Amino acid sequence: MGRGRQKAKHTKIARELKSYSPSVNYAALERELGHHDDDEYVDKWADQYADEDEDELEKA
Repeated sequence: MGRGRQKAKHTKIARELKSYSPSVNYAALERELGHHDDDEYVDKWADQYADEDEDELEKA
């Protein structure tokens, strides 16, 4: 493909991408990002490792 045809193809694709606007499900996005008071953060690794502060207190 020559440079002129290649540039025209890229220009066409760029125009299509510029005007592209996908539909967004804002309700699903709000559920995913929303703040939940009843869900507390649980550290799944907390029981496997000792706290560093406890180690320092035992050495002193």
